[in-house]
Amino acid sequence: MTDIRMLIGGEPRAAANGASFERRNPLDHSVATRAPAATAADAVAAVDAAAAAFPAWAAMGPGERRALLLKASRALEAKSDAIAAAMAAETGASGIWAGFNVRLGAGILLEAASLTTQITGELIPSDVPGNVAMAVRQPAGVVLGIAPWNAPVILGVRAIATPLACGNTVVLKGSELCPATHGLIIEALQEAGLPPGVVNFVTNAPADAGAVVEAMVAHPALRRVNFTGSTRVGRLIAQTCAKYLKPAVLELGGKAPLVVLDDADLDAAVTAATFGAFANSGQICMSTERIIVDAAVADDFVERLAGRARGLPLGDPRKGPVVLGSVVDMGTVERCNALIDDALAKGATLVCGGKTDNTLMPATLLDRVSADMRIYREETFAPVKAIVRVRGIEEAIACANDNAFGLAAAVFGRDLARAWQVASRIQSGICHINGPTVHDEAQMPFGGVKDSGYGRFGGKAGIEAFTELRWITMQTTPRHYPF
Repeated sequence: MTDIRMLIGGEPRAAANGASFERRNPLDHSVATRAPAATAADAVAAVDAAAAAFPAWAAMGPGERRALLLKASRALEAKSDAIAAAMAAETGASGIWAGFNVRLGAGILLEAASLTTQITGELIPSDVPGNVAMAVRQPAGVVLGIAPWNAPVILGVRAIATPLACGNTVVLKGSELCPATHGLIIEALQEAGLPPGVVNFVTNAPADAGAVVEAMVAHPALRRVNFTGSTRVGRLIAQTCAKYLKPAVLELGGKAPLVVLDDADLDAAVTAATFGAFANSGQICMSTERIIVDAAVADDFVERLAGRARGLPLGDPRKGPVVLGSVVDMGTVERCNALIDDALAKGATLVCGGKTDNTLMPATLLDRVSADMRIYREETFAPVKAIVRVRGIEEAIACANDNAFGLAAAVFGRDLARAWQVASRIQSGICHINGPTVHDEAQMPFGGVKDSGYGRFGGKAGIEAFTELRWITMQTTPRHYPF
């Protein structure tokens, strides 16, 4: 069991009232982490500390900020073993997934370091003689980052790295399900030498989340919010931000379609579907949730995919290497068992896997899923996947778009021009042709449409999200006025 502390103004802190909460391992329910249960006063103190540190950090030269972010990237990589142990204990994640998280998290810090000298503006021609008009990007102020448990290092780092590169100071609100994992990110940043107050870390008990978040959003110094998580909670965050007129970037749920056209390379499609559907037991916002297959190749595709799915190693990641570790809680198991029952009762076919009574869920495929089944529309966020058979491109596109979500998608076909046309008509923020739905790179504009949220993380899109665009003019000659 790990005891952790918050970080406010460079100082480790317990909650003001001494309260704490426990995170238990989903498999054996042992206590994985004990963390401070922040009060609203703690949350305000974190924003105060970030606000006090903001002027000096914003004024720091880009080269100095870059050097600190590079150090943070190396410090994070050095914590690979500790992060893997924390993720296995807190969320049941596999070592493969933990390693991927660390590598991409370190890459996000490297990309943020490179952005410090890319925060540019432009000169805009003015109709006023002698007037130099400029569009200038400047740091916004204090940024609140709220990160989830499922890809804790990737999304925890993403919540704070670009804001820091842009000259903002940040508060990271750690997930109630992985506070120690998120705390290790903060340790890496501190070890890199970031000044006190530039990065602050708050943890809260699940019941206190609403009050803690609202206290920070309401703070006059807080200028931006970014949240990654469920659409249900994202709506609440959006409502709170709207109440206080605070801009937000929201990356929410998904029901990613992988479309297999009749001319697809089936081996490539099966490999991508296996990875996209079952990495981290399907608990990724980009996870392949709907496999939409042309009827002409469906039998062959399903047979090959089932063979791959049945062979995926399943087990407790604390006891050895696995592909499928534990899902996050029994709530996931109960929800998916109900989805399986509903689909089978309405005519679906169970190809492999099935219901379970613990959080070690096998790779499960349901074939011949139709629109009247709950799993056709509802996000499983688990290794339980729907296969929908369609006839032709128009049916495939209609099925891909027949959903409230719009984060990631994929299309497989040998005719690249045709596949491109299909991809262009899918309603999603991200689409990959002949690649998996699960694909993330730090420099890419990442985000969704519809119920998957709004705004973009990554690269220059991140700069736009976490800076203020100001119009500044300089009059260089005498100016004529009408009176």
